[in-house]
Amino acid sequence: MLRIAVVGSGPSGVYTAQTLVQQREVPGVRVDVLDRLPAPYGLVRYGVAPDHEKIKSLQGSLRSVLEDERIRFLGNVEVGGELLPTRRLLELYHAVVYCVGAARDRLLGIPGEELAGVHSATAFVSWYSGHPDAVGEVFALPGADRAVVIGAGNVAVDVTRILARGRTELAPTDMPQRALGALADSGVRRVSMVARRGPSQARFTTKELRELGTLPGVDAVVDGAEAALDPAYTDPAAAAALPAVARRNLEVLRGWAQRGPGDGPRRIDLRFYLRPVEVLGGPDGRVRAVRFERTAPDGRGGVTGTGAYEDIGARLVLRSVGYLGVPLAGLPFDPVRGTVPHAGGRVVRAGRASVGEYVAGWIKRGPTGVIGTNRPCAKETASSLLQDAGALTRRELPGDPLEALRAAGLRPVEWPGWTAIEAAEAALGRSLGRGSVKIPDWQGLLTAAGHSGA
Repeated sequence: MLRIAVVGSGPSGVYTAQTLVQQREVPGVRVDVLDRLPAPYGLVRYGVAPDHEKIKSLQGSLRSVLEDERIRFLGNVEVGGELLPTRRLLELYHAVVYCVGAARDRLLGIPGEELAGVHSATAFVSWYSGHPDAVGEVFALPGADRAVVIGAGNVAVDVTRILARGRTELAPTDMPQRALGALADSGVRRVSMVARRGPSQARFTTKELRELGTLPGVDAVVDGAEAALDPAYTDPAAAAALPAVARRNLEVLRGWAQRGPGDGPRRIDLRFYLRPVEVLGGPDGRVRAVRFERTAPDGRGGVTGTGAYEDIGARLVLRSVGYLGVPLAGLPFDPVRGTVPHAGGRVVRAGRASVGEYVAGWIKRGPTGVIGTNRPCAKETASSLLQDAGALTRRELPGDPLEALRAAGLRPVEWPGWTAIEAAEAALGRSLGRGSVKIPDWQGLLTAAGHSGA
């Protein structure tokens, strides 16, 4: 039997486990999927916006994999810490696949970024998604009439949309009650989503962009003159050379520019060719505005500063300019790329592949692609691991790893514990007159899972 640990229960981890048990070349594969959290599904549970029910429904397919009798979910298990260092994990399993994602956001690196009211979009998403690490986050929304979101990817679109939505649209979601109340009572009436480059270079997808134009009581506004700084916005030949998604985005933005602002109670401004250079504070120590430098295309796909500046008022600023992987104690790490060095998914140590240690997902390739991108990534890693199966199985294992984890002082949450959390969240929702509502804190999750003394 080939016993494998997959660290991380998001899409990359689940797809890796699925590939390993469904292949036929190496019989008798058994996989333990370990996660630091008591709940599975990773970013599908804690990163996909709660109002994106279709994408969140992917949990159903991930669930069917984790319910396979050859796969065992073990939540509440932190790898790389004092109780379970990576070297110990490799003693308990023939192989370990790390699918730990990219959990840290990039900083803007500008003065004033430390002011009250400036947050990462990552922290904001974790807060409204009920991530237990974010239970202490405080977002002073009632006093913030204007917000600035810096970035032009799907996460920037998500947080912009959530800020602009009302209680009626958010109440049917599984958003924690505290976050729902804060957003429903929000004073935000105008959100500026700002990109340093042009609309043809934005990273959001057309479906997510279009949603901003269909929100009840919200006007999505584009300055046509500003967007026209992008050659592809006005030149059909330049637009024709773009990928299809960029062409569709330009079509949507042109339509919004032509219709102009409406008279809705809330407004989203999509701004382009503005680079943040400083966050400006007020006498209360809180952000009051963001100063941007106007940029212009440099003819090489980038932008250059023009020396012209504009201040955009804001009492809340969310940066959404990318993610970085976080080093895991015991594994090599490339701090520039934010990834673990690898060759075909095999971890590389001192220039050589380390048979028995593997990576998949964002920690392998960086924060690129969509959820489906994890499938081929997982298959490549699984293929490398299976090629090594002969060498891996020569080593005898000490027994069931679960007993060793418990002996080390860990208290794994197994699948019945997770289903108990689901039942508790459904009950919480019923008590609030809503659907299932997430339990947002560690103690609540562990208690629901049956760890009453945790």
